[in-house]
Amino acid sequence: MNEIAPLPPGEFGLPVIGQTLNFFFDPDFVRKQYDRHGPIFKSRLIGRPTVFMVGAEAAEFLLTKGFDYFSWREGWPATFRLLLGESLFLQEGAEHRRNRRLLMPAFHGAALARYVETMDAIATAYFQKWEAKRSLHWFEDFKQLTFDIASQLLLGSSTGDETARLSQDFSILTEGFFTLNPLQLPFTKLGKAIAARERLLKHLRTVVQHRQKQPTDDALSFLVQARDEDGNGLSTEELTAQAMLLLFAGHETTTSMLTWLCLELARHPDVLTNARQEQAALDASKLNIERLGKMSYLDRLLAEVERLHPPVGGGFRGVVKPFEFKGYHVPAGWMAQYSIAHTHRLPELHPDPEIFDPDRHSLDRASLRQKPFSLIGFGGGPRVCVGMAFAKLEMKLVAARLLQRYQWQLKPEQSLDAVTIPTRRPKDGLQVEFVRLQ
Repeated sequence: MNEIAPLPPGEFGLPVIGQTLNFFFDPDFVRKQYDRHGPIFKSRLIGRPTVFMVGAEAAEFLLTKGFDYFSWREGWPATFRLLLGESLFLQEGAEHRRNRRLLMPAFHGAALARYVETMDAIATAYFQKWEAKRSLHWFEDFKQLTFDIASQLLLGSSTGDETARLSQDFSILTEGFFTLNPLQLPFTKLGKAIAARERLLKHLRTVVQHRQKQPTDDALSFLVQARDEDGNGLSTEELTAQAMLLLFAGHETTTSMLTWLCLELARHPDVLTNARQEQAALDASKLNIERLGKMSYLDRLLAEVERLHPPVGGGFRGVVKPFEFKGYHVPAGWMAQYSIAHTHRLPELHPDPEIFDPDRHSLDRASLRQKPFSLIGFGGGPRVCVGMAFAKLEMKLVAARLLQRYQWQLKPEQSLDAVTIPTRRPKDGLQVEFVRLQ
C-alpha cells in the first residue's frame, strides 16, 4: 500500500476562522509564509483548509497541468456566487467551454479593430472634462471612464448621466465580495452589495431586451445572436448574467492598472520621457490597431505595471480531487490559492523585483527569458481572461493619448500605499493636478 505524502507545512491558525484576518489585513501574509515554508503551505481561510501555491511552477500546475484537480466555482467564496450569478466566471466544464466560445468573437480580431474609434472618442471626451476640473482623484475618474467604455462597447449602452451611479453600484457590489460579515441586512456591506446587484440587474435586463429586439455592433449583440453547434442561443437570464460579468470584468481591473501606470510614470520621469518619445516617433495622431501594435515600449510599460501592481493578488480554486505537489499531499475539499502578487515579486523570476523597470520585458534582456507562468495578472491556461486583448487595447489607447496630450503632477500629503481588496489601488485614490501639454 502506497504511503500518503505529508500535508504541506504551515499552520491552520485559530478554530474556524483560521488565519482569515491575517490574510485580509496583512499585505505581507503570503510573503511571510513563503519565506518560512516555501512554494506550498497550508492555512485556513473562512473555516476552510487552504493550500497556498506560489511561483511559476505552482501556477502552471494549477492553471494547466493539474487543471482537472480543481474547480473554479468551488474555490471562490459564496459571496462571489451570490453577487456575480451564473456567469462565465463561475461556470465549468461543457457549459463554460460553450459559453466561452460564444463570447470569444466579441473580444478578438475584427471586433477589436472596430472598437478603437469609439474608445478614442470616449477617452477624449473624458480628458476634456478632466482638463476643465484640473484636480482629480484619478482612481474614481478612471473608473467612470472605463465603465463608460465597457457600457458602450460591450453592451451598446450609452449611459450618459447614469454612468456615475452605475459605476458606484459596481463599487458597492465589489465591496461585498470579501466581507467577513455574512448577514444580508440592509446596513451591512453584503446587504448593500445585494441591493446594488439588484439595481444593476434591473438595468441590464432592460439593455438585454433591447439588444434582443435590435442588435447593434457590441459584445452583447454578438452574444444575443451567437448560436452553439446545436443552434441554441443564450436565454435572457443567461445573457443578463454574462452582461453583469462583462461590465464587472470590463472596468474594475483596467481601472486599477491605468491608475498605477500613471502613478509610476509620475514617479519615474525617465520612463515618462521614453514613453513620450515613442509616441512622438510614431506620429500616432490617428490611432488604429496597426499603430497601437507598434508601441513596443508602451507594451513593456504595461507589462511592468501588471507585474508590480496586479489588480488581483491571487486566484482561488476548490480541490475536487486529491493531488501531490512538491512532495506534499493536498486532500479533496480543500481550497487552493495561486499567488499572483508574490509570484511576480520572486527574484528568481524577476531580478530586483521591487524596482519598476519596463525594460526587463524587452526581448534583448537575457534575464527576461522568463519561465512560462511568471507573469499571470490575466491568469493563464484554458481559462485565461477572455477579455485580455480588449483590456490591453483599451489601456494602450488611453495611455497613448495621455502621453501625447497631457501632463500630471502628484499632489502632496496623500497616501500612495497600496490597498489590495477588492482590487489594488493607492489608498487615497491618486490625487493629481491634470493639465494639457504646452
